[in-house]
Amino acid sequence: MDTFAFIIHPIDPKRDISRKFPLLGRIVNDWHIKHFAPYFPPVYLSEVTGITSVSTGKEIEGWLIACPLTPKHFLELPEKQVYRKIIQTGRLAEKLGAKILGLGAYTSVVGDAGITIAGALEVPVTTGDSYTVALAIQAVRDAARVMGIRLDQATAAVVGATGAIGRVCAQMLAGCVGELWLIGRRRETLQELQDSLSDMRPVSRLKISTEMTALREAQVILTVTSAIHSVVEPQHLQPGCVVCDVARPRDVAVQVAALRDDVLVIDGGMVDIPGPVDFHFNFGFPPGKAYACMAETMALALEGRFEDYTLGKHLTLNRVQEIEAIADRHGFRLSGFRSFERPVTEEHIERILQNARKHQR
Repeated sequence: MDTFAFIIHPIDPKRDISRKFPLLGRIVNDWHIKHFAPYFPPVYLSEVTGITSVSTGKEIEGWLIACPLTPKHFLELPEKQVYRKIIQTGRLAEKLGAKILGLGAYTSVVGDAGITIAGALEVPVTTGDSYTVALAIQAVRDAARVMGIRLDQATAAVVGATGAIGRVCAQMLAGCVGELWLIGRRRETLQELQDSLSDMRPVSRLKISTEMTALREAQVILTVTSAIHSVVEPQHLQPGCVVCDVARPRDVAVQVAALRDDVLVIDGGMVDIPGPVDFHFNFGFPPGKAYACMAETMALALEGRFEDYTLGKHLTLNRVQEIEAIADRHGFRLSGFRSFERPVTEEHIERILQNARKHQR
């Protein structure tokens, strides 16, 4: 049987540590986590079974393994130390017998986005970013439709537009929306992206900004930064808009859910996995569902493509389209909308639409 492994790490440290070690999660505090986690070994979390292709009937199995670093560690520790810990976790995947390894969350963006890690391991590596892009665009289109937004006439925005994922998302949106805001931290890099997109035909009206206040112009927002704290706040959003949050940790502040009952915020990249999949571990998703980056690793295993796939900070549109076709063939599907880890119902969307109309008036 073909196999895979996928690396995750604690995002909300106490909560996520408690998922595997309930007693330890009650004992440790932020100081313990900050000072001792970098010395903790990689953690075997669970075996994943039941993933089955709808087109070939092929079944694969895999493993979830954890790198013990938190988002703060990834940002604050020396890069070489972070690499060593991820590579150490990858070697656990090799010992388990994985034929391909997926990098989740911050393990996929540190340094050169997987290139150094792949070079140090024998198992092929992918970040999963290509399928993450494909699913994010699918989610944006579906959410715009249910909110009555015509994409070809809408103003859209990509937050984190100059990052690996944001750049290709901007490329895919630039020809199908009326106006596109590119939002990031450095104006020079944004200008370079704007210039490159201007050569596309057809192309939307393009604008750049380093200020989040530009989001007030947008009916559709896709946010994909690697920020450690939220960047999208309640005051940034116009009534009736759609926000697709692909980032982990989240880009959208929890206050948006509490204060803005007139906007639709959806979690990007949740996928229905084909077959009677059992993760044997609760990583925060409902049964049978996974992140798009996880799904890319699984789809490649089902396809028998045991090769370094999505690496580095320059994703290509061809690779995004290829993995979308591979995943579709084997039965991976965009899941229903979720917002802050809760299902989005038709009644919920209707309430948002009604509140948006009131506020727009």
